[in-house]
Amino acid sequence: MSVSWWERGVNRLSATRNAGAFYTPTGTALPSTLTVTSSTESSKMATGRRTFIIGGGCTAFIKPRATRTTEDMGLEAATKALLDAGITYDSVELACVGYCYGDSTSGQRALYNLGLTGIPIINVNNNCSTGSSALYQVNNSVKFSQAECAMALGFERMKPGSLGTSFPDRPGPTDLFIKHSLELEEKYLGKNHGPVTARLFSNAAKEYFDKYGGGVEHLAKIASKNHKHSLNNPYSQFRDGWSEEQVLNAPKIANDLTKFMCSPTSDGAACCIVASENFVRKHELENQAIEIVASALMTDIPDAFESESAMEAIGYGMTKKCADKVFKDAGFKEGQGRDQVGVVELHDCFAANELITYPALGLCPRAEAHKMVERHDNTVSMRAFRSRADAELIASMAGNMLSILAEDSKRRDTR
Repeated sequence: MSVSWWERGVNRLSATRNAGAFYTPTGTALPSTLTVTSSTESSKMATGRRTFIIGGGCTAFIKPRATRTTEDMGLEAATKALLDAGITYDSVELACVGYCYGDSTSGQRALYNLGLTGIPIINVNNNCSTGSSALYQVNNSVKFSQAECAMALGFERMKPGSLGTSFPDRPGPTDLFIKHSLELEEKYLGKNHGPVTARLFSNAAKEYFDKYGGGVEHLAKIASKNHKHSLNNPYSQFRDGWSEEQVLNAPKIANDLTKFMCSPTSDGAACCIVASENFVRKHELENQAIEIVASALMTDIPDAFESESAMEAIGYGMTKKCADKVFKDAGFKEGQGRDQVGVVELHDCFAANELITYPALGLCPRAEAHKMVERHDNTVSMRAFRSRADAELIASMAGNMLSILAEDSKRRDTR
């Protein structure tokens, strides 16, 4: 789980509250409020330097057809990011490249098309948080003075259909979660069916509905909302705008999940460039810089296995802890800051994950995620936080993974 807080602008040199941004695994900026700066050299060493997104680029995302190579897609996304930033590749001092389906050092192969500059190129494989993990590493490299300018690139060339293991001759990294979830089915969730990963999230949705109310129709509302958002995104793999009824009537994948509630496989690439405040000023990029005020990366906590909860098994507690940390690091007191969030780009590998992640991020009480969906407080033109007159919570505005597996990490104020 990776969460970050973003903020637009570089011209504030003292601790002030201003337009900001919140970021989750697939990567996007949104209005919010905070700048974090340091007053002493010792605090600067502890907290690091200010860092900024200065450019981003993205390919269109397509069905896996083996028509494009990772080198080709990576080159396109990286070139677009460099052009957007207004810099050349020789200004980049470090790169982290994320992918799950490719041989070792595929990142080098993709970036060598831009030139042989001798920079460190680090390949990242971290499942659904691969892209945000690459960005996390790049941000830290700039924050702690390893580089003035660094690049985060992600690409994927996948196989059609349900995903399987690449190494069936050894125990899989998710075996413990699968075993735990199947045990929960036997104990209290009841029999499920379908691919094991879909069952994990279907089980979590069932637990939520049993405890707090709601039903599969709420998952249909979430999925339909995301598909409709994708109509305005030219990079989306699918731009069909499925209705709630169409989502519900799609073929069933697991007990509480239909086909249109599950993300497809996809080929595509995205890239963003992170720079220090000194680099931004030197290259006069103040008007396009988006500050990363806080960023956190976290793995599972004991509750994932000890609580006998399907929601915890898919990362509810981990997500909550990670979100709490990033709000704290951004300067908010415990439980505060959520009313400043305007847009969330939220990982929705399955619609069930989006439902459960709303309260984990603190966007609503744990028992009210389905009510938030009913009020349409997760989409355009509905006031999610009425304490801020101009704030609308827009979850997965790009259509997210139900229509597009990755998203351009840069956002401007045009949406």
